Amino acid sequence: MTAILMNKRTTLQKTGLIFGPLLFFIVYTLDLDPANPMVSRMAAVATFMAVMWITEAIPLAATSLIPVILFPLLGIMKGKAAASVYFNSTIFLFMGGFLIALAMEKWNLHKRIALFTVKTIGGGPSRLVFGFMTASAFLSMWISNTATAVMMLPIGISIILKMEEQFDKKEIHFSLCLLLGIAYAASMGGAATLVGTPPNLVLVRTFEQTFPTASPISFGIWMMMALPLSISMLLMIWFLLTRVFFKIPSHLIVDHSIVEQEYKSLGRLSSEEKKVLVIFFATAALWIFRKDLNMGFMVIPGWSNLLPFPKLIDDGTVAITMALILFFLPTKSHDADTATILDTKIFSKLPWDIILLFGGGFALAKGFQAAGLSAFVGSKLGILENTNNIFMISGICTTLTFLTELTSNTATTQMILPILSSIAVAMKTNPLMLMIPATLSASCAFMMPVATPPNAIIFGSGRIKIVEMVKAGIFINFIGVFVITGIFLLLGTFVFSIDPNIIPSWALVAKG
Repeated sequence: MTAILMNKRTTLQKTGLIFGPLLFFIVYTLDLDPANPMVSRMAAVATFMAVMWITEAIPLAATSLIPVILFPLLGIMKGKAAASVYFNSTIFLFMGGFLIALAMEKWNLHKRIALFTVKTIGGGPSRLVFGFMTASAFLSMWISNTATAVMMLPIGISIILKMEEQFDKKEIHFSLCLLLGIAYAASMGGAATLVGTPPNLVLVRTFEQTFPTASPISFGIWMMMALPLSISMLLMIWFLLTRVFFKIPSHLIVDHSIVEQEYKSLGRLSSEEKKVLVIFFATAALWIFRKDLNMGFMVIPGWSNLLPFPKLIDDGTVAITMALILFFLPTKSHDADTATILDTKIFSKLPWDIILLFGGGFALAKGFQAAGLSAFVGSKLGILENTNNIFMISGICTTLTFLTELTSNTATTQMILPILSSIAVAMKTNPLMLMIPATLSASCAFMMPVATPPNAIIFGSGRIKIVEMVKAGIFINFIGVFVITGIFLLLGTFVFSIDPNIIPSWALVAKG
């Protein structure tokens, strides 16, 4: 039976099964810090998990459970303490956001939003591609990138098939532009909000764990920096796809009747859709305006200031509150299989594997602190203190972008962010200078089908060759490095009140 299972594993997975435990024992025997043996033990656990995550020798969620076993066995942390790290406010933010997204999918609201956007923006072939990209980006800001790509793909294919009836397939670059545009826009839209993609939530929680005295990263503050970046990347990607890599012949005329017919087939907005739509927009508004927003020329007061205990409210509180309302709102449709907008069946659709993956990364970050590994890494990297910030940030962006071409971007950020926080302290700079660009870069892998779920879904259509994805993706990867570096230094440092030459007091407290 074992032999049969092994034959089903890829060479990379088999390699992970061998080298994961081997490297664990090698690192465990090293005496990295004679004054603190926990450093070597924690480094061994981190190495083991990194290999297992990168090679996916066992499921990512299964690897995430390793700290629950090894932390108490190696004396790093009590089992009770390690287990408690797995469930926190960030997980509730993710769960609340996902429940609202599932409600949108259940009542077909996501398809209505997508078709309306494409119908409104679409004109010529290039404009139609832009319409699809806009719809994909907007949806993936709120629902999973995977769900967005799955929903947009059949709509796009229906238009492509209609065009291929009228024109020679060899002439048409439209299909490449449309399909790649959907995949890339889904990734960039997700980067714009904290709930749009898992790496953003990993950053929020890792930052809170590592620097507990710092002000947490709020939904609205993040959007002030990430939304302009996402829009910039979206426009560049659209221009490159339609004007540079896969030029669309000017004589092609897109048949808009397909989109019109699909939109009309949805009928009038149902009572259930209206309720979900209200909850959706209300949640977004509550997230964005929860805390004071400093626009530079004015400050918009946050609504939480009106409450008796504003500091006790976070984005997770908002997410769960609004999601919970959906379990109270009744349905009116005779065809509905439930009495309320959401019911108990929806919980089986939550991505528990991703939740465990989050938890494993949070436990890893906590272990870095508890074992003293963060301080150890920071002390060894003090030589980086005078390193130019532009070179450091662009180097980190490049590394993360190409690393996530072959590995899970969630698992990668789980591994990298605790290390980057130590490097920043060693450099005597604000940790967000390194952590934010790294997180954004994890969403900018456009080259390989395995890099992101949207890439894989679009590649699975059978209409794109790897060489075509690589041709466009590798260039857009480098564009992403420059855009993230530039916009973060120009806008991000202002939004997050970062002075590159000053290390905040909360970072020094964490170091000690």
